[in-house]
Amino acid sequence: MLPPPFVKQMQALPGFNFLDFEAALKTSPPVSIRLNPAKTKGEVFSSMASPVPWHPMGRYLEVRPSFTLDPLFHAGNYYVQEAASMFLQEALRQCIDTSKPLRILDLCAAPGGKSTILADFLHHGREDAAGAGLLVTNEVIRPRVNILKDNIEKWGYSNVAVTCADPEVFGTLEDFFDVIVVDAPCSGEGMFRKDPDSIKEWSPANVDLCTARQRKILASVVNALAPGGLLIYSTCTYNTRENEDNVAWFAATFDLEMVPLAINDQWKITSSGLGYHFYPHLTVAEGFYLAVLKKEEGLRKKDQVPPRFKNITPLNKQRVEEAKRWVRQDRGELLLYETINGEVMAFPHAWEKEFLILDTALKSKWFGTQIGAFKGNDFIPDHGLALSLLASPDLQSIEVSLVNALLFLKKEVFPLPTNTPMGWTLVRYQGSPLGWIKVLPNRMNNYFPQERRIRMETR
Repeated sequence: MLPPPFVKQMQALPGFNFLDFEAALKTSPPVSIRLNPAKTKGEVFSSMASPVPWHPMGRYLEVRPSFTLDPLFHAGNYYVQEAASMFLQEALRQCIDTSKPLRILDLCAAPGGKSTILADFLHHGREDAAGAGLLVTNEVIRPRVNILKDNIEKWGYSNVAVTCADPEVFGTLEDFFDVIVVDAPCSGEGMFRKDPDSIKEWSPANVDLCTARQRKILASVVNALAPGGLLIYSTCTYNTRENEDNVAWFAATFDLEMVPLAINDQWKITSSGLGYHFYPHLTVAEGFYLAVLKKEEGLRKKDQVPPRFKNITPLNKQRVEEAKRWVRQDRGELLLYETINGEVMAFPHAWEKEFLILDTALKSKWFGTQIGAFKGNDFIPDHGLALSLLASPDLQSIEVSLVNALLFLKKEVFPLPTNTPMGWTLVRYQGSPLGWIKVLPNRMNNYFPQERRIRMETR
């Protein structure tokens, strides 16, 4: 049962059909995914019902499959995402000039759905990582960072920094970002159909708490937005206090202007004049709100670039050739750096300056793609390299069946094809890499990460 104060709040919205809205909350939520354009060449499910109209790679499914038991999900060929959240792509398309490289911050990023949209947007129509731009994908809550890292790793790009920092820390990076996305923690009214337990957690007091927290977040990070830069604010809630009131306050307090979007009438997205709402009785989606604001044009502060990184060093020249053998050389010049533990990371040379600045400002951060580690003179490839678009196309690999792919994902052994060569080998399913095995004379070792293995029964 919906809380009476929530009912009163919704009934007070001008022209709002509450009866239709209430009826929609009693229906099954739609199931949608977004395909990875860098990995998926066609559809991945036979139950594709229709495209998501505001995202070219979004798809509705007729039924919800077991994503856990689909190897292509683990390969990063698609992301399971609520359809309304994909509207970020349309806002980016309409508002952002992609003729120049961009620095983008996703401030409240976990589990990573919007960050993967941003990564795709930066790479659209580009083959080289250098020209695409830099994405900083941040999560404040430390326990949620690992799932963010996993999803970014699955998506495969290297011009990314995953960070764990409070918004105030980013506020010290004056004029640094061209775009900041704030998908703010909210009261979650838009999840009432998908997650009925969220109804029990809702209260007017929680709305007040969220409203104040959102204003603090926005005020903390605005200094990091460059002159002429865009801030995209979103929530998965309906009330005007967390949405329109906050946007109006933010625009007035920091002298930002609203940026209107051209909305296709057939999409049934509701414009309030201070942003755009998705309502489940009008759109095939859950509740969602988004607004775009622009900072006043002006002179951008010049970057102060540190001379070196704090805890990583350029990879030893004797090791460079071995490491380069594992990565492709046709995606722009890469820099190879090594931690004190021998872990090797790769990121585009074009963004070294930005990574240096981030390294100074932030304590917890992970740059680019971790491609492996040296143990003595031996190079041990990392799981991140297996899923990365940086992986060399010449690496040894085997194609496996669905049954054997699931055994691999359960971190078990499985029969190898006849005459499989010795050494490190990529396991592929339908052409998509899943991870590493090492073939030895009398056995093979499965190197799928223990923390990601499938625990669900597969038979």
